[in-house]
Order: sequence, then C-alpha cells, then structure tokens
Amino acid sequence: MTFLLDEIALATARLAEAGVPSPRTDAEEIAAFVHGVRRSELHTVKDADFDALFWEGVARREAREPLQHITGHAYFRYLELAVGPGVFVPRPETEVVAGWAIERLREMDVAEPLVVDLGTGSGAIALSIAQEVALAQVHAVEVDPDAYGWAKRNIAEHGQGRVHLHPEDLADALPELNGKVDLVISNPPYIPPGAIPRDPEVRDYDPSRALYGSGADGLNEVRAVERTARRLLRPGGWVAVEHADEQGQSVYRLFPEDKGWRDARLRQDLTRRDRFVTAKFGQE
Repeated sequence: MTFLLDEIALATARLAEAGVPSPRTDAEEIAAFVHGVRRSELHTVKDADFDALFWEGVARREAREPLQHITGHAYFRYLELAVGPGVFVPRPETEVVAGWAIERLREMDVAEPLVVDLGTGSGAIALSIAQEVALAQVHAVEVDPDAYGWAKRNIAEHGQGRVHLHPEDLADALPELNGKVDLVISNPPYIPPGAIPRDPEVRDYDPSRALYGSGADGLNEVRAVERTARRLLRPGGWVAVEHADEQGQSVYRLFPEDKGWRDARLRQDLTRRDRFVTAKFGQE
C-alpha cells in the first residue's frame, strides 16, 4: 500500500460521511487529477510525489462542490468535456436521451442527417451525435453567454467541423432551417419555480437558468421546444425532449395529434423513471 492509496482510503471515509454518493470513485478521480495519472495508475505514484493539493480537492468535494468543477471535466458517453461554473454539468440520464436520438438517426435513410440541439449547454448532446452518427450536421443553440463559452470550447475540440453553434434563444432559433430538420433534441430547463433540487451539487452549483423553467409548472421552455420543433422538422422528422420524472404525462400531452404529432411516447431512463418524450412530426 502506497501513501497515496492510504490517503485515498481516508478521503473516501470523509466523503462518505459528507453524503457524497460515490465517495471512493470521487476520491480516486481527485487523486488522479491532482497527480496527473489515470485512476488505474494511482498505485504507481511514489510516496515522495504525493501532492497535498489532493486534500484541497477532497475538502471542496466534501462541501459538495461537483467533482466536475474540481477536475474541470465531465464524461458523457464517449466524450470528455470541459465544464465549470456557468454551465450545467451533463448527467448520465441525459446519455439515454442522446442514445435514443443516435439510434433513431442511424435508422433513417438520410445520407447527412440534419439535427438541432436546443439549449446545448456544454455541447454534450450535439457533440455525441456528431461523433457517433456519420456525416450528421448538428446545429447547437445556446443563448446563455456563460454556457455558450463552454460549448464553444468543447465544439472547437470535438466538433469535427460538423457542429455549428448559434447564440440564439430556443423559442425562435434557426428560421432558415424551417421544414428541413431530421431530428430536434433538447434538455431544456424544466424545474418548476419554487421547487428545490435535492442534490446540493445541482441546487448550489448548476446555473439556475439551466434548471428552472418558467410558468407555474416549469414547462414553458418545453412548450417552446414543441413549437420550434414543429417549425423546424420536415415531415417524418423526430423530436426528443427531456423532463423530470414526475412530469412525464404533462410533457406527453404537449405533443398531441391535432398539432401534427404522431407516435408520441414516454420513455424511461436506466432507473426506469420517465425521463423523455419522443414524437414524430406529420407523415413521411
């Protein structure tokens, strides 16, 4: 046992006592970040090379600052994204939404699928689609200046020239693409005003503009996504929009047949909770 591994064990106990959901993983991630190695290489760090900055990172995580703010990156599907204050940290449940979109796009008989990501944040969804769907052209929309800066940075690194960033509001974005888009996807703000997120990492560190929707039910931005998707999609195109687990039925009802939607479905995340709604626009 090396000195660093002993310190990681102590840090794990501290983080567990603080209520951190994955204390061992987080302690190892902080140690790997501080010492410039992979988690699998922590045992190779010599005792003389131990960096006391490890305990500074542990203290920040103990105070429930997001791990991703401490290390400066977040993992999303096959990507490692730069994140920090001012941008929503992408969550595993959103990977399921992106995965559905990627599978749907692969099934389409379209040589170069045209995709719009409304409220891209860090760019996680847009970049995953560009990375995993050959020849897809993705337009990422983000109106918040801070989030836009993070998206710009990530797109410059991972966008392969096929992700195009637009500083526009999701309610009236990209009129030049009306009726041309194959798939619209969004993880908009949807927490009702006055509701308090359970996790301190979300409540105290994620930007409120990315969390709280407007309207009594918090779903006005989802309604805007529905209207924008209806405007952008070609006949036979698809929309996918994320929501809170208790909002499934409310969001489902926002995509009725009398507005041109077909095959609307509630879909679940890996914990079998309602997580997103998908619908097809018009007829092909």
